[in-house]
Amino acid sequence: MVKHWLVMETENPDGRLPFHTRVAGAGRHLPATRLTTDDLMAATRHTTHIDLERLTGIHERRISVGDDDSYTLATTAAQDALRHSGRTAESIDVAISCSITKFRDGLTQWLEPTMSSAVARALGAGTAMTFDLANACAGMLTGVTVANNWIRQGLIERALIVSGEYISQLGQNAAQHIHNIMSKELASLTLGDAGAALLLERAPAGSAGIRLAGFTTVADYSRLCLAYPKGDDPGARMFTNSRGIQKAAIADTPLLLHEVLDTLGLSIHDIDHVITHQTSARAIRKGMAEVMASFGDSPRHDAVITVDKYGNTASTSHTVALVEELEAGRIRPGETVALIALASGLEIGIVLVEIDEELVAGYGHRH
Repeated sequence: MVKHWLVMETENPDGRLPFHTRVAGAGRHLPATRLTTDDLMAATRHTTHIDLERLTGIHERRISVGDDDSYTLATTAAQDALRHSGRTAESIDVAISCSITKFRDGLTQWLEPTMSSAVARALGAGTAMTFDLANACAGMLTGVTVANNWIRQGLIERALIVSGEYISQLGQNAAQHIHNIMSKELASLTLGDAGAALLLERAPAGSAGIRLAGFTTVADYSRLCLAYPKGDDPGARMFTNSRGIQKAAIADTPLLLHEVLDTLGLSIHDIDHVITHQTSARAIRKGMAEVMASFGDSPRHDAVITVDKYGNTASTSHTVALVEELEAGRIRPGETVALIALASGLEIGIVLVEIDEELVAGYGHRH
């Protein structure tokens, strides 16, 4: 199997870029309704004898019960990001929607007009260029990578990366079909709904912000997770070879992380916080153990885990976790956060970002 690693670091012909990209704000929106794993498993049609909470570490997840859809989740999260940043919607040059789901008015997928244009219009960003970008659970970090390149080249000043994932219906559908732990719909029971948004903006070269974004696709594993409409179930159903995806991700992630850190001349211990895709607590800990074994060292803090409270929220999961840490005051100015995307495809992406004082202060913490 041949792997092609790509570190997306666009430069001018003279090898320098005039600008840097800082994270000006991060926002999220979580539905009010909590669904515990015990309640979800009690609703399965067949007796499964699966202890899902022990298996995944997920105690509960947030779900929409008709009060939110992809559009409202994304729009409310974007408003939250703007509020924390102190920026106006009118200042946004580009709005990129990166969700897998595009549900509006229930379980109706709206492809045109684009979700990004609807969100921008609701915010009052009437002059922003808009487009949708989908890359499974790596969607938001892919949008970040695109916007980062444009900002650093001076093409735009401010970009909104947004996503609203209304995916809990996959779990409700799976509950009607799953029989045992070997079911390919088991991963659907880990999902939760959430909206998330990141506001990126131009800063002088040398400022704190995104240090590097690296992405790769290992297409050999592209069919290990597929979702599509099936039968009379509303929305869609998702079929996953969970063990296969986990094995591939654990094997290949350290390779890209080595390349990214070597490019910057950093060690793994220079990373303060790791926020990986939130699939299950057990998978995150196992993956980080493999990373530490590969490097012979560790990040300065344990990997962030929020899947226990929110489940797997697809493309929004990194931002949901980042906001959690910012609100709790666990990230300090000058610290480096590694956002690691692991998505069906198989997509592996790493965004290294240095957090500045202004971002931390936006969440009520000053150092």
